[in-house]
Amino acid sequence: GGEKTTMNSMNTPCYTVAMDLGVCQLRNFSISFLFLLISLFFCSSSGASVVAIDNKIEQAMDLVKSHLMYAVREEVEVLKEQIKELIERNSQLEQENTLLKTLASPEQMAQFQAQVQTAGGCAV
Repeated sequence: GGEKTTMNSMNTPCYTVAMDLGVCQLRNFSISFLFLLISLFFCSSSGASVVAIDNKIEQAMDLVKSHLMYAVREEVEVLKEQIKELIERNSQLEQENTLLKTLASPEQMAQFQAQVQTAGGCAV
């Protein structure tokens, strides 16, 4: 899970975790699409013209496009923020690693490299 945020007019709680956000967007889209299909059914059952039905289909397709674009933009923003945080954390760890290497004695470095090699990792 992640933090709850309100993402739609129905005040349905959604989560900022990428998968949860996608599921929430899909649910919101499905509700909207269902309303469009219901209105299309009533429109066609009342003898409306083919043009009106085509307009409803076009509206539904526009709705699909806008929901997908919104979901993609949200996902991109979440991923950009995660990348930024990971780059900052990586930089901090590299600085810390460099400092620790300068403070370690040659014996400590040899012991550390031996431990890393026996653990199957790469020597630093």
